[in-house]
Amino acid sequence: MTLDGVELIRLEDEEAAASFVADELVAAARAGSSIALTGGKSPGRAYELAAERERDWSGATLWWGDDRAVPPDDENSNYRLADDTLIRSLTGRPEIRRIRGELGAQAAADEYDRLLEGELLDLILLGLGPDGHAASLFPNQPTLDDRSRRAIPAEPTLEPFVARVTMTLPVLCSAPEVLFLATGESKADAVERAFAQPASRNAPASLIRSSVGRTRLVVDEAAASRLPD
Repeated sequence: MTLDGVELIRLEDEEAAASFVADELVAAARAGSSIALTGGKSPGRAYELAAERERDWSGATLWWGDDRAVPPDDENSNYRLADDTLIRSLTGRPEIRRIRGELGAQAAADEYDRLLEGELLDLILLGLGPDGHAASLFPNQPTLDDRSRRAIPAEPTLEPFVARVTMTLPVLCSAPEVLFLATGESKADAVERAFAQPASRNAPASLIRSSVGRTRLVVDEAAASRLPD
């Protein structure tokens, strides 16, 4: 099934959704791809499963679609989530291109912007916030208008209120594979607004679609409960 050009992958529960995403990550790692990771509970489980299924990621490069302006060992760090659930378990480590949040949001964004220059990301994995945000692009914020940079600082509009760094819309739309993961009843409204209604700045995820390939949405039944049959 497709929703306005987005391929819908509707699975029974959160574990099945995480398993599907894990298989996609493993395939990308084996292909030596550049992969942008995300934060959140559901991706964390997908990372655990991916590490179990493939220990050698030495050909891959890992990026982050966004992160908070905190040190890499901070509990709010998206890098730490990936390190705890994926990277530490690997026997063949990927090349790491993390956002150095400890520099502060502006400096970290400037550095990441330079790192991303000329880079092609093969797979971008994104979560979905209950307000419809993706990466750290929040509803109705000026960050949605930036077309000149690849990474920018961002202020959150929901907890935790920690300054962030995020890839911009042009970068998030540039990968041939854009994969959203949303699970749980708390995401049902956001899923509906981002994938079953017209694109809107009120739901930034609705603005993120691959411009050169395919966009897929992986959901469990709870998150998909407000989508059309």
